[in-house]
Amino acid sequence: MNILILGGGGREHAFAWKMKQSPRCDHLFVAPGNAGTATIATNLSIDPMDFDKVYKKIKKHDIHMVVVGPEAPLVAGISDYLNEKLPEVLVIGPSKVASQLEGSKAFAKQFMADNGIPTASYIEVTKETLDTGIDHIDNHKGPYVLKADGLAAGKGVLIIEKKKEAKKQLRQMLDGKFGSASQTVVIEEFLDGIEFSVFILTDGQYYTLLPVAKDYKRIGEGDVGLNTGGMGAVSPVPFVDAEMMHKVRERIILPTLSGLEKRHIPYVGFIFFGLINVGGDPYVIEYNCRMGDPETEVVLPRIQNDLVDVLESVFEQDLYEIRLEKDPRVAATVVMVSGGYPEAYEKGKKITIGDVGSSIVFHSGTAIEDDKVVTSGGRVLAVTSLGETIGQAVSTSLEAIDNIKFKRSYHRTDIGSDV
Repeated sequence: MNILILGGGGREHAFAWKMKQSPRCDHLFVAPGNAGTATIATNLSIDPMDFDKVYKKIKKHDIHMVVVGPEAPLVAGISDYLNEKLPEVLVIGPSKVASQLEGSKAFAKQFMADNGIPTASYIEVTKETLDTGIDHIDNHKGPYVLKADGLAAGKGVLIIEKKKEAKKQLRQMLDGKFGSASQTVVIEEFLDGIEFSVFILTDGQYYTLLPVAKDYKRIGEGDVGLNTGGMGAVSPVPFVDAEMMHKVRERIILPTLSGLEKRHIPYVGFIFFGLINVGGDPYVIEYNCRMGDPETEVVLPRIQNDLVDVLESVFEQDLYEIRLEKDPRVAATVVMVSGGYPEAYEKGKKITIGDVGSSIVFHSGTAIEDDKVVTSGGRVLAVTSLGETIGQAVSTSLEAIDNIKFKRSYHRTDIGSDV
């Protein structure tokens, strides 16, 4: 089977690493890929948002399966496009309509309200209703949660303590702080708890549950500072026990699938439930219509099944028969970022990777220039290790990072310390 993975980050490198292990994977392509995927697959220099070029490459390379990594092409409708033009190709990724679970915070909140799925109370604000938003902030205590309605590369959520700053940021968001993504802003009730990530693979009716993970979004030690795309992750999560997962299944997963069915929205692919544990009960913070990053870098290394077989079962009507075998050890990933990220940072810094032992180095923002591996993004590498405990796994990743060098690199050393 020839397989194409769309995307160029750490998530896509992790998918490539895992799928390359399958004896059923004949030729593996990643578009556009990065310096890491280039070592195990053929990179194709195309933009996943250029649907016509993606279609031509699928035809040229006789691709049988396409795995869509990032959210932007899904929200733009790439699955619909490929399913119409190439119905014989297996496309892992939901339709444009289904992807609105991630593509529009307002859509997702209304969907949850309609289906009785626990989430924070909220209001929607546009430029025309700015006064309503200001009044809402004035009449409520902080912290204030402001979310850009559309896609903002994981940076469109602000948690603000003070009224004055919240009102300032609301105005800036509506004035284009996150481009068209914040033409509508969702102001949410602040939920006080600890977050975790649940992932399923579904054919729209049946689903299989992937390993649970927890990621760390803030740039600074102690989980402070600006939001990023993710500074690290661990799996499994100690506080997510059988009782919690029963609540997640009954209150969130099943009502989500039932709600999609009631709206006649087919769903093929991954659903990422961003959840928060509030006093022992799970609430939905957000949906994603794909796997998370950097959570994928700890989820896939714990799956012991052949991933190609698992993905193909979505189309063979036997997903319900899949029983995932999971490595009982802990996986932890620590993300190395460029100095200045998530604000301004420089690219083109040479990367030297020494002896990393048993750790796996997944490339995120890397490229090859003049036969050298260089930085090309804010999040550069995700270093994943397995261990008997969270502390052991994180320590192993930190030891590996000591042997990886690029100018102005930065990473957190406290991933997983809160659990």
